Amino acid sequence: MANGNDHSTTKTTSTLDLIDNKDYLPVDTHIPDNYVSYTLKNQKALPPVTLENFWTELNWLHVAILGFTPIVGTVGAYFTRLRWETALWAVVYYYMTGLGITAGYHRLWAHRSYNASRPLQIALAFLGAGAVEGSIKWWARGHRAHHRYTDTDLDPYNAHKGLLWSHIGWMIVKPRRKPGVADVSDLSKNDIVRWQHRHYLKLVVIMGVVLPTVVAGLGWGDWQGGYVYAGLLRLLFVHHSTFCVNSLAHWLGEAPFDDKHTPRDHLITALVTIGEGYHNFHHQFPMDYRNAIRWYQYDPTKWFIWVCKKVGLASHLKTFPENEVRKGQLTMHLKRLREAQETLSWPSDNSHLPVVNWESYQAQAKTRPLICIAGFIHDVSDFLDEHPGGRHLLTKNVGRDATTAFFGGVYDHSNAAHNLLAMKRVGILHGGAPHGLEDKMIPPSQRLRVARYNEIGGSGYSSAAMSDGEGLLG
Repeated sequence: MANGNDHSTTKTTSTLDLIDNKDYLPVDTHIPDNYVSYTLKNQKALPPVTLENFWTELNWLHVAILGFTPIVGTVGAYFTRLRWETALWAVVYYYMTGLGITAGYHRLWAHRSYNASRPLQIALAFLGAGAVEGSIKWWARGHRAHHRYTDTDLDPYNAHKGLLWSHIGWMIVKPRRKPGVADVSDLSKNDIVRWQHRHYLKLVVIMGVVLPTVVAGLGWGDWQGGYVYAGLLRLLFVHHSTFCVNSLAHWLGEAPFDDKHTPRDHLITALVTIGEGYHNFHHQFPMDYRNAIRWYQYDPTKWFIWVCKKVGLASHLKTFPENEVRKGQLTMHLKRLREAQETLSWPSDNSHLPVVNWESYQAQAKTRPLICIAGFIHDVSDFLDEHPGGRHLLTKNVGRDATTAFFGGVYDHSNAAHNLLAMKRVGILHGGAPHGLEDKMIPPSQRLRVARYNEIGGSGYSSAAMSDGEGLLG
């Protein structure tokens, strides 16, 4: 069975073939390691677009296509009654041609996320042409550059240039520089892709305008409605549905897997893009045939590919390992927790606390309300009148070791009490941590505290040098 990933013969390609045979040599084989920075520095960009040069910098072919369609469609709709049959056909054909882009151009050819049988490839190539967004080869080349150079000036639809630019501006204005190099040699070997590229203009006319008009005309006699609604206005919706993947999906929503770049996940984007709205997931795991990983998330493109597999038209549906997907989610959860954690006050690093012996502790407790618990000395002067059990339970333990009482002898204190107590540490008792209480030296809030990279190597609970000569206020 022919498929979307294997476009050559069944002959095995050796490593030497890949190195020595120019037919197998990808265009990006010999790019330097610093390709992005080198290219941005040495590739001369076109001058900025201004009011003076605006008209000369427009891509007039794209302006004509993207401007003619809504104008003629809107005027035509004013003079054309919309029949329910035509409305239904327009919606159906919208999804058909939309899937030609999402399931075909995008997930099959740009990302090779599954294998497609030859009949499915042919159908998707025809339907993709009906969306009038360029040939498979042109579209996939730009999209691969977008993924490789996301949010840089080598990204054809760089989201950092603004929502309007990433939605449509990059098509109607001549690009300021060439998009980054991206290999499409695999597509060049696919005879269906080559055929579509060669006959693309004829396919655009047939699939974009003629077919939707003829179906409505022969089906229920609505030739004009078929042209206006199923042809032009349907095309308008397909265009902006797809464009939202470049714009809205990089602007609206959350980043549950990685916030390094602009892609976002949002239901609204999914609804208007036939399932391509879980874009943060997609940019993290682009080879996955899914955009939505939960059963309840809207992704008709995923469902279409899955059904094609069930009926034998698709195979080898790629999914990223669930364990790694969950790691991405956990990473972002931890990052958000870290950000929340930064807004809180925490106990002083134990290494900064003075270490005193028992005699020094008792001497200083005569002038301050100091209590020793689990090897730490605490100043409870601001809590004497706030203690829920009464002032007397604290004052009777001043200058003493109250570890047993605190850990259940009198009352088994709550997590909140442990956390608050840690904020009152003013010293460390030399040799004062009772055996078996090492884990209780760390308050509950800090046992799960998210550490920075530079905090991982050393413990925040190492003992300090002896400083009996200094008071706990020193």
